[in-house]
Formats: sequence, C-alpha cells, structure tokens
Amino acid sequence: MQFRPEGIFCPAGDFYIDPWRPVPRALITHGHSDHARWGHGSYLATEAAAPVMRLRLGDITLDTIAYGVSRQIGEAKVSFHPAGHVPGSAQIRVEVAGEVWVASGDYKTTDDGFSEPFEPIPCHAFITESTFGLPVFKWDTQDDVIAQINAWWAANKAAGRFSILGAYALGKAQRILANVDTSIGPILTHGAIENTNEVLRLQGLRLPETIRVTPETDLKALRGALVLATPSAMNNTWVRRFGQASTAFASGWMSMRGHRRRRSADRGFVMSDHADWDGLNAAIKATGAERVFVTHGYTSQFSRWLTEQGYDAGVVETEYEGESLDTADTTETEGTE
Repeated sequence: MQFRPEGIFCPAGDFYIDPWRPVPRALITHGHSDHARWGHGSYLATEAAAPVMRLRLGDITLDTIAYGVSRQIGEAKVSFHPAGHVPGSAQIRVEVAGEVWVASGDYKTTDDGFSEPFEPIPCHAFITESTFGLPVFKWDTQDDVIAQINAWWAANKAAGRFSILGAYALGKAQRILANVDTSIGPILTHGAIENTNEVLRLQGLRLPETIRVTPETDLKALRGALVLATPSAMNNTWVRRFGQASTAFASGWMSMRGHRRRRSADRGFVMSDHADWDGLNAAIKATGAERVFVTHGYTSQFSRWLTEQGYDAGVVETEYEGESLDTADTTETEGTE
C-alpha cells in the first residue's frame, strides 16, 4: 500500500481505500462522509453499507460485497470484515504476493448489539485510527450509559421537559434507539436521523417506532419525549421549537469536561462508536501486525506509545475526522426541518 495525496493506494490492484479526492476506483469502509465521498468513478462497499451510501451520495456506480468473501482485483486479493463501528462498516484486507495489509477505517471492539461485531484480522501491517488514542479515554459499559440516559429522560418527563440528545445520524442515534427504554415515552427524530432510520429498517434492522419532527408536529401533545438530533442541529434554531427542554450529547468527548462545557449542554453521556485506549491496543495486538500506521486522532502520541511497545509504527496524514462535536454531522442529509 502507498499513501498518496488522493488517499491510501494499492498499486497491485489499482484502487484506493476511502480516498478523499476523486479517483477511478474506491473501496469504502463505511458510509460516514469523511470516508465515503462523492466523485469517484466506481465504489465497492459491503452490502450493508450500500443503502446509506446511496442515500447520501445519490446515483453512483456502486458494487457490493459480503463480509468475508474474497475478490481478486488485479494482482491483489481483497476482502471486507466487520469493524463494529456502525452497521455495514468494514476493515479491508488486502493481500499481495503473500503480504497482508488491513485498513481498518473506523472501528470499535465492544459489541453494541446493533452493528456487526469487530473481527480481528491477522496481518503484517495494520492501518489504525487513534481518535481516542490516549490512556484517559476508557468507556463505561453500554448498559451503564443507557441506564444513565433512561434516568435522565424519565426525570425530564416527570418535570414536563423534552430530553434533546445530540447524536450522529448514522450509528450513534440507532445504537441509542435500539437500547433505550421505550416505555418511558415517545421518541422524536431530526429529519437526517429519520432518513437513516428508514434506510436501515428496510435492511431488516430492528428499531423502535419514532416520530419525524416536521413543522406540523404537535409538540404540545408530545411533551416529555426523547428527541434525537444531529450535533449540528443542537446549535441552531431547530431545538428552540421544543421550549422547555434539557439538552445532552452522546459522545466519547463527553469524558472531557471542557468539551461538555463548550457545548453548553446540561448533560454529557460518554458513548463512542470508536475504540477507547484499551480497545485500540487490544485490536492492534490481536492482528499480530509488526507494522502499524496511525491515521487520525492523537497520532503522534499513539504512534510513540506503539513504538515503545516494540511496533514499527508511524503517522500517516489523512483527511479523516473521527468523532467530532465541532463540525457538522458527518452523515447529515436533506431533512433538516
């Protein structure tokens, strides 16, 4: 593999993985827009990632592949394997002349009960993110975080307030939906989240009933509901229509008090679709790789740590964003009523 201005390139197969500039052939790990961008000649992604990509990117030339199935592309043998990040997300295994590289995209190692669980892939070289590549980042269990969300929602409902929770439109929002206690009350959704929900439901993924927020929605009759909003919507007039409400974000960054304070949210729930410090280290160890390329996040710190542990590690500059609360939702589509 080579690291070019367009992205991660495989000369033997003449393709790129998650390129950030237009290229003739792109293999895509998942549907977040920092990895799946418009303008490529052709796309290859998992069967489960394809519907969201079509929603976001429109009429593209898109081929699909099932997890674990090998395909010969030129002199390279490629296969896609679960990354555990969001539904349909993949690590891409590339084998050329007996040498195996794995581009992991974004990943998490804990099973959220909704996305396909992460699968370690043995390889010689591993390309990893490091969004949360510092020892301070260690996640609570999902059950504990969901219990915190349920308690916050129930208390707000008892006080006659909406509970407005900021979460990414692909992955985080559905993970919350699939696990919260729906007996507490109704659940309302921002249009971008509901667009994604509809696509995932058509794929057979089970989600509870939700109500899309439109200008015609009778909010007085729904007071006390949980409202799922994109992070960007939390900063504009969209949230003002709800009146009395408590606001919160679900993100790994909520483990840092400064991020929570800067977002002016009432609550912060520490939930990420990226691996924490222990997850990153465990994933890399499980691959058996000797060479590790660190792409985005705390790259210099994590690369230095890996070098101290005996890996041949280095930093690769990319345009991937990881998880951020300072930019628009990376899957936001039309539907921001």
